[in-house]
Amino acid sequence: MSTSEIATVLAWHDALNDADFDTLLELSSDDVELGGPQGASQGLAALRDWASESGIRLVPGRLYYHDGVVVVEQDASWTASPGKTATIATAFRVVHDRVTSVYRHDDLATALSATDMTEGDLVPDS
Repeated sequence: MSTSEIATVLAWHDALNDADFDTLLELSSDDVELGGPQGASQGLAALRDWASESGIRLVPGRLYYHDGVVVVEQDASWTASPGKTATIATAFRVVHDRVTSVYRHDDLATALSATDMTEGDLVPDS
């Protein structure tokens, strides 16, 4: 298991939740790929736009790791929809301590399947 990739993903969450967009961008590659229910985009400008406009807060739960990919089960909430919450999962690819891709999934099972992970990839104590 690589603590470097996991630390990067946790720091990415902290920056997003704190609306610290400069740090969020520093933790991401210039050509970061973003994907989710609203479509796909690429690049730091797209990440900044998404982070500032979505009003999303992602609280990490269980973590899974395999070969540079971290899947995080998350409790999501949105500032524009008080009281609306969901449990989702996001797959992150990390290369050289930079997030190179972020793919949101509706649930943990879908995220694990998309990344060929299993419960055996669960990070202990996460």
